[in-house]
Amino acid sequence: MPQQTQITPVNSNDQTDANVVSISNTKLYVLDTNILLHEPLAFTSFKENDVVVPMTVLEELDYIKDSNKDVARDARVSIRAMEDLLHDATPEQMLAGVSMSGLGAGENGPTGALSIFADLLMPDNQQIFTSNENDNRIINVALHLQVKLAPRQVILVTKDINMRLKAKGAGMGLVEDYRRDQLISDIKYLCKGYHVFEGNFWEKVQLVESHTEGRDTIHNIPRSVLPEAYINEFLIDETRQFAGIVESITSNSLEVLDLGYERLMSRRAWGISPKNIGQAMALHSLLDPHIDLCILTGPAGSGKTLLALAAALEMVIEKNMYDKIIVTRSTPEIAESIGFLPGTEEEKMAPWLAAITDSLEVLHKNDENTKGSMSYIMEKANIQFKSVNFMRGRSIQNAIVILDESQNLTASQLKTIITRCGEGTKLICGGNLAQIDSNYLSAVTSGLTYIVEKFKNFSGSATFNLDGVVRSRLAEFAEKEL
Repeated sequence: MPQQTQITPVNSNDQTDANVVSISNTKLYVLDTNILLHEPLAFTSFKENDVVVPMTVLEELDYIKDSNKDVARDARVSIRAMEDLLHDATPEQMLAGVSMSGLGAGENGPTGALSIFADLLMPDNQQIFTSNENDNRIINVALHLQVKLAPRQVILVTKDINMRLKAKGAGMGLVEDYRRDQLISDIKYLCKGYHVFEGNFWEKVQLVESHTEGRDTIHNIPRSVLPEAYINEFLIDETRQFAGIVESITSNSLEVLDLGYERLMSRRAWGISPKNIGQAMALHSLLDPHIDLCILTGPAGSGKTLLALAAALEMVIEKNMYDKIIVTRSTPEIAESIGFLPGTEEEKMAPWLAAITDSLEVLHKNDENTKGSMSYIMEKANIQFKSVNFMRGRSIQNAIVILDESQNLTASQLKTIITRCGEGTKLICGGNLAQIDSNYLSAVTSGLTYIVEKFKNFSGSATFNLDGVVRSRLAEFAEKEL
């Protein structure tokens, strides 16, 4: 039998009050459906505090789990996790609360209780919203508990901004977003992949030890020069006299490989050269076989897809370092069921991967027969278009995987794709955090933001924020002014 906590009904003779837990010093969190879709095990993340899941949330999860939506799997995972905890509980225990102790690891595990609130049984005179929309029913639960358990803190947790506004307008004192998945508080704090020194680099660095390894020059500089440095972070200065990359870090020093500003700008891949220093730094790591994960962020027109494709073609065809190129991306919800489109999987995905074919066309626009060149290169490089929904379960060996529009993926979805990469595979993730289409994500909760922060100290990854729009002066003006 599950362990029942001291969360007992206030009045067991009242059908409505039987759902209300007793006053406690801990907080009570009422979860919206989108929290469990965003992170299926979110109900275990509130430590010593109690969690209430309204029956309406279970109904929504039940509807979504059998749908073709990308979050259907997350709905099923959440339902199974709650069932594992509550399967031995009696109806009375489920309403009163079942302890979640033992679900987590060590001292960080939850010690509060999970309960189900039968909001369908609430009488009309206890509901602020009389319309039957699901959001309104969940808000009614939070408002009801806020009154019954005062002065205990009752908090509604939802990622729906409009729902937060409605709840506050209806009198809900505490309404929050789910922030456990946020590694940064604002997107402006996201790692850019490089650090720019004011003035001349050598004026900032007075103490340095340098040595050569073959043709490479390596500088050992004090850690105090850049205390927050991380592996594979580029170092440049405003005078364009120095460009280097952090190769290793100790408690007292940084080991910096001197790349040379002009040498960095002269890198080429598949006939293209970088148009700014940001592209040059990105291209350097894209062509580095020791970097397994390259993350490219930046606005539309900054060259993310073109650089990724050019580097991939260079390494697959010219250098014969990889066997194939796999291109995938998150698809809008309307396109998640690609079976309605005609043709093979590659043909079905083609409309959603037009950015790749557009970039191929740019790379071969000067050829005598552009269309023929594109067909030849796609066959020569073994370019495959795959749906991100079908990446689960695969093991991809010795390939370059280009994941476009990754800002629309959650951390768990990106984990699924990253863990598919086998020996000798390089993953390139590109995305624009200003163009998130998902209803459940923001710039700070996107999986792209999550992996930028999580992988910044991993020696096999590199991150770049491309902040210059090079597509056209029209695109550049639009990015700045609109």
